[in-house]
Amino acid sequence: MDPLSEVISLLDMQSARSTRFEASGAWALRFPAKPALKFAAVLRGGCWLALPDQPPQRLAAGDTFLLANAPSYVLASDLTRVPEDGLLRFDQGRAKLGRLGGDETVMIAGSFAFGSANAQLLLERLPSLMILSSGQPRAALLRNTLEVLDLELAEDQMGSGLLTRRLVDILLVQALRAYVADQGAENSGWLGALNDEKIGTALRLMHARVDHRWKVEELATAVGMSRSAFALRFKALVGMPPLEYLLRWRMQLARKALRGNESNLAGLALRLGYASESAFGNAFKRLFGHSPRRDRSSEAARRGQG
Repeated sequence: MDPLSEVISLLDMQSARSTRFEASGAWALRFPAKPALKFAAVLRGGCWLALPDQPPQRLAAGDTFLLANAPSYVLASDLTRVPEDGLLRFDQGRAKLGRLGGDETVMIAGSFAFGSANAQLLLERLPSLMILSSGQPRAALLRNTLEVLDLELAEDQMGSGLLTRRLVDILLVQALRAYVADQGAENSGWLGALNDEKIGTALRLMHARVDHRWKVEELATAVGMSRSAFALRFKALVGMPPLEYLLRWRMQLARKALRGNESNLAGLALRLGYASESAFGNAFKRLFGHSPRRDRSSEAARRGQG
């Protein structure tokens, strides 16, 4: 798999809840902060999106936004109104449809649920706010997916639950692609790095051969760059040096294996490129603050309580 697909797979994105929202007149809704990946798209009309310490953004029909580690935010037709609790209006009873009057403005919104404790691996690497305007070249693809998703939410046909989840998965990847295409690799963080010819190749190499004892010089040579230029560009796009990224990826894989009842620590260490169980344990403890055995036992205890 490519690195983005592999990361999403690691995070065990089990489901994505989505809801249709209709509103008319003057309204304002506040939604609480949530350590998750949220999205919303305007199908008709328009509204304001207001986040702390940022100027409000006007959203029009065809615009989509994503929030990573979503802070508290407000959606409103009128920013002078005192916002209501959005969860009561928009999320009550986990219904597929929320209403505030008529349907001058129609939106689809939802959040992605991760089954893995490693969710921050993705969320921390994404920009906190990604806005995709209707005028972008890739907007037509998003619009097509949103139209089908809207039909599935409106009509409770057999298999609609499964199809809705798959459509939202597709919507996420389309939105991330569109964001990188619009912003460019230099301004898209880790997502841009995946799409960069040189750094993206290096990431794919590390993911494909996670047990290899990579050196910065070796990676630089493999992608046709000098060591210093490669190290600078990798850190600028990914947000950390190459070998730190490799360490973090290995430890995320280790944590998933441990929480999947992996018992052979020596074998796991070898698969992840460590010469010994103690070297693996030291790397794990340096990142997470405790040993692999403790991580495994803590997860087992948590499951027992559940």
